Amino acid sequence: MSETKEEVLVFSKNFSHHSYGPQHPLKVERLQLTMDLIAAYGLFDDSDDPWIEAQEADEQDLLLVHSKEYLQVLKEANDGKAPPQGWKYGLGSGDNPVFPGLYDWSLLVTGATLECVRQITEENRKIAFNIGGGLHHAMKSRAAGFCYLNDPAVGIAKMIKDGLRVVYLDVDVHHGDGVEAAFYDTDQVLTISLHQHGHTLFPGTGFPDEMGKGKGRGYAVNVPLAPGTDDELYLSVFMEVVPPLVHAYKPDVLVTQLGVDSLTTDPLATMDLTINGFAKVIEEIKSWDLRWVALGGGGYNIMNVARAWTQAWAIMKGIKLSDNLPEPFVQQYQAEVGQNPTLSGPSQQTHPVIAGRAQALAKAVVERIKESIFPIVGA
Repeated sequence: MSETKEEVLVFSKNFSHHSYGPQHPLKVERLQLTMDLIAAYGLFDDSDDPWIEAQEADEQDLLLVHSKEYLQVLKEANDGKAPPQGWKYGLGSGDNPVFPGLYDWSLLVTGATLECVRQITEENRKIAFNIGGGLHHAMKSRAAGFCYLNDPAVGIAKMIKDGLRVVYLDVDVHHGDGVEAAFYDTDQVLTISLHQHGHTLFPGTGFPDEMGKGKGRGYAVNVPLAPGTDDELYLSVFMEVVPPLVHAYKPDVLVTQLGVDSLTTDPLATMDLTINGFAKVIEEIKSWDLRWVALGGGGYNIMNVARAWTQAWAIMKGIKLSDNLPEPFVQQYQAEVGQNPTLSGPSQQTHPVIAGRAQALAKAVVERIKESIFPIVGA
């Protein structure tokens, strides 16, 4: 009998049966690209199935976060035709197209996250990673920002129902608004979101004074950063704010949303992180030695997505990778790899004026959080 692996991937080949449409920025094929790069680096264990197969989520679990009427509308949209009044629920906009299998896709992604939760809470795994998850913008009764069901919120809601304390850490370039909204009035979840400033990017929220309400006051932490924020600045802000809060809160489980749209070549945002900077964040998170549900998230340069999440999975497993992408992968995906057959991807130089503005904002935000939130959480 093989010993229990500490880290598992939860995935489904059925992810790739779905598409938001050829013009949509969210390319589902980035998931298979990532799995192929993980395989090319030899990061699957030969002896076992390389991943745990995701199953569709159970509707009872969805009702922990979403309304019954909204789930009914999503079911009606599953045939690819916009239901009457669908616009009221955020369906049919450019961001949230109605496509065949929309509900099936959402159930599968959420089911994969729930399986990650099960692996951590019942199967005694240390880390479970669903690269397809992290759809953090969906609200109780509304689709938003490419997200129809909020899989991180559903997974967290299931854990807090079982009495667990959870830290939700979101490093996507967009504010994790849907997850924050789901737990805004409870101290059983500490939500922390580092994101590009809401005055410059969707969804236009996530300011430091959004701190939670009632019992949840002080348990929603928002770290808006300026366009042009680079590795050095991001890491210094991260280290000043996040580890002290996480260690003070003492969660039973950590849930991370690891969106990689903060990378410098992402077409939908204007932050200046690199793969190396992202990897340092993952290394820091790993060092906390917590039970860890890791989810994907944004990322619209699909080769960067594959690079970053492969690197993240290697760090989770404690394996150091060569910076040269494996030759068979480069040959198979020449168009995606382009002129840069490395794992680390391109480096970045930020203009000094932009960097100066970013530093000034970051300093002010960190001071504000230390004054208003640290005393409540006990950091």
